[in-house]
Amino acid sequence: MTKKRTLLSPLLSPLVMASILAGLTVGLVVDLAFPGVASAAQARGSASQGGVTALVGARIWDGTGAAAIPNGMMLVRDGRIMYVGARGAVPIPDGATVVNLNGRTIIPGLINTHGHVGGTLGLEGGHYNRANLIRQLRLYAEYGITTVNSLGGDEREGIALRDEQSMTGLDRARIFVAGAVVTGSTVREALAVVQRNADMGVDWMKLRVDDNLGNSQKMSPEIYSAIIARSHELGLRLASHLFYLSDAKALLRAETDFIAHSIRDMRVDDEFLGMLAQSGICYTPTLTREVSTYVYENRPDFFDDPFFLSHADPAVLEQLQEPARQARYARAQPYKAALSMALRNLKTISDAGLPVVMGTDTGPAARFQGYFEHMELDLMAEAGLTPEQILRSATGVAAECLRLDDEIGTLRPNRWADFVVLTENPLMDIRNTRSIESVWIAGEALR
Repeated sequence: MTKKRTLLSPLLSPLVMASILAGLTVGLVVDLAFPGVASAAQARGSASQGGVTALVGARIWDGTGAAAIPNGMMLVRDGRIMYVGARGAVPIPDGATVVNLNGRTIIPGLINTHGHVGGTLGLEGGHYNRANLIRQLRLYAEYGITTVNSLGGDEREGIALRDEQSMTGLDRARIFVAGAVVTGSTVREALAVVQRNADMGVDWMKLRVDDNLGNSQKMSPEIYSAIIARSHELGLRLASHLFYLSDAKALLRAETDFIAHSIRDMRVDDEFLGMLAQSGICYTPTLTREVSTYVYENRPDFFDDPFFLSHADPAVLEQLQEPARQARYARAQPYKAALSMALRNLKTISDAGLPVVMGTDTGPAARFQGYFEHMELDLMAEAGLTPEQILRSATGVAAECLRLDDEIGTLRPNRWADFVVLTENPLMDIRNTRSIESVWIAGEALR
């Protein structure tokens, strides 16, 4: 079926229709062929004053699965998309600020379905506070990650930031939260954590069923089944940390709502694929989680990558190259084999047509927020996914998985105008997501 690509907001269409009747009158023109502070400020000023911003001339890939529009136009007002379609199909409204993006590609802002926005500062924990959360959300945004589903370690400051983000002028990534990871040695203890999270107003619950390669005890089926059932009674979905295929099947039987890591012990089988298909839930591979366990045994190549270094703390890089620390990472060899298995399973699940979504488990120390999301995209390509499959996993499909597709994830009318302007085409090479010229959240370019 051919998808319709010219989309006009039914809520905002009177403005565009008025401009059609009035004829084409272009207001302020901003040419980003040679971007500068003044141009960005002008575009932001138009948005902050409630005016219309018209982004013209770019290739627009909207995240829905439709073909890219080669010479497109997007109209934005009050932080939301009014229109997306071919340039010239409708007139530009009178007085609009026009941003010339000839030769660029616009994609929806990327969504990390499994990250952590928490207490990490450098390589230390214990810094859970509003300022540090905003710092991390801004870092994600600088890399084009405009929404983060924070799955664990969240407190009231994170809830407050979530509650503040339905606004224009937002200059950091959006956040959704799961509260404390649900733990407990008894059903009663675990359900007390569930209730505290629910009382705090979380979006998700999260639990762990893992023995850390035989070094700890797994949560029992009795406890995790009770947690899942109670979460559903409270109207909340639950994400499951796991490692083993047998646990994935058991959690599916217990009606988990999200598989939050790759299966890494063995190849997925037809029984699992059938169970995942029947459940309708999403699978996120978090491949960079595995990388982070061993990559610092030596000096990583990405320590020389300008895209990484642009936001890296040199003091942290020095710490990660200390011999004693490198020796500890060298003991994590089993996770190299786990990554290889995760890559194979990702390809199998994707080939089966099941919903795969981008997630990274970034946020803990040395899992670098923003940069690791782009590393994740590269690893998904290494697994055999196409650039479009990978982009969909981080945009439209991710938003559907989080049940946020009425608000984010695609460039369609009435959604938030969260998008990334690239100088290169990521549909040709997924590494072109790194060619970031500007990031826009709620219709305004980051300052």
